[in-house]
Amino acid sequence: MMDPDAITRLIEQGLPGCQAEVKTDGQGHYEALVITEQFQGKRSIARHQMVYGTLGALVGSEIHALALRTYTPEEWQSKAN
Repeated sequence: MMDPDAITRLIEQGLPGCQAEVKTDGQGHYEALVITEQFQGKRSIARHQMVYGTLGALVGSEIHALALRTYTPEEWQSKAN
């Protein structure tokens, strides 16, 4: 099982300028919140592919399952209000 902080770092390195937070249930299942301007104008599937691209072969091996919540900063701000 991977450390959620290590996954967070990989996402943040792969999507410079993003904010990421990763949590785990301790059983290989993870949930990631990713906020970045890079998602602007992209549909959900494209956003997820961008995040998966930062993790490469880890998805499906060390990362058994990854649930994603992806937002632009504006979307996240409106969700918070």
